[in-house]
Formats: sequence, C-alpha cells, structure tokens
Amino acid sequence: MSNAVRIHHFPKSGHAHRALVFAKLAGIAHEAVFVDLAAGAHKSPEFLEMNPNGQVPVLEDGDIVVSDSNAILVYLARQYAPDWMPTDAVGEAAVQRWLTLAAGEIAFGSAAARLITVFGAPLDVDFAAATAAKAMQKLEKGLEGRDWLVGDRPTIADVAAYSYTAHAPEGNVSLDPYPNVRAWIARFEALDGFEPMPATAVGLVA
Repeated sequence: MSNAVRIHHFPKSGHAHRALVFAKLAGIAHEAVFVDLAAGAHKSPEFLEMNPNGQVPVLEDGDIVVSDSNAILVYLARQYAPDWMPTDAVGEAAVQRWLTLAAGEIAFGSAAARLITVFGAPLDVDFAAATAAKAMQKLEKGLEGRDWLVGDRPTIADVAAYSYTAHAPEGNVSLDPYPNVRAWIARFEALDGFEPMPATAVGLVA
C-alpha cells in the first residue's frame, strides 16, 4: 500500500471514524494507523510533530500532513473523490454549513455527551444534552423531504455529521424524536463500503 494515504486513528474516536469511513466509502486507498491513546501515543514527539494538538485523526499523503477531521474530509474529497464535494458556490456553501455544525453543536453536544459516558470526561452533562438537542433539531429539519443533507447524493456533509449522531445514544441522547435523522442514518449505513465505528454499551445502549 505504498501509494495509500495513512490515516492515524483511534477506533472509538468519532472524529477519526469520519476520515476512515469516508476513505472506505469513496474507495480511497488508505492505511489505518492505530494510535494508542491510552498509552499516550498521541503525546509523543513524533505524533505532536504531525499534529501539535495531540489529537486524532491525522492524514499523511506523501509529504502532505492534514489534521482536523473536517479538513481531512475536504482534502480527500478535493484530491481523490470530487463527487463527494459540490463545486458550485451554493452547494459548497451548504456543505460548509453542515461542517460547521459538526465542529460546533455536534462536537459540543452528542460527541461531548459520549465523551462523558464512554471515557469519563469531566464535562457538563446538562450543557452537552441541551447542545445535542439543538444539533438534532437542525439535522431533523435539514433532512425534511430529502435523503441527504446537500443535493441528491451523499457528500462530506453527511460524513461529518454521521458518526457522533449515530452513536448519540451512547451519550444518553435519544434518537427517538427524530425520524428523519434515523432514516438518514439507515441510508448512510446502507452505502457500499460503509464500516461502523465500534459501539460501546453505555448510556441508552447499556
């Protein structure tokens, strides 16, 4: 796999799952490089040289290094999978809006709620739950009458929003009030090449 991109990841990181599942869905040759967070591998000098923030995922493509999961999605789409990123101004702006949601209310909502239950993170449970509800409501409304968040086919907007939304019940965030979101999750998981993020029996799925 000498010509494959390298994706440094941790299996239960939703951010890392975004990068890996996109590579799989888009048929991008890649090597998954496990980063042992429990052993502090993300704080090693070698890893910090790639990403000073000490976070997964990190993408290596030859001499190019990209950190931040959404930035990785944009890079991979532009470089290897253009069908997953609109080229018109309106479509690209729509994708960016959902990437912002993924980096904002999804990250501070369902992702944070899951950090509490899965990893024991000392975060505000009520704030995470309230923020998750706001994100879910936006996704529910955005999916009204449509299969995908932008256009008539999946884009990196769907990839960015999927992992922490699908695993929100692990953080005690119920998907029951959001039928459009549940149907979208099922469509995403039915895509050729999809591979799930490992589940954890905590929260509502304990």
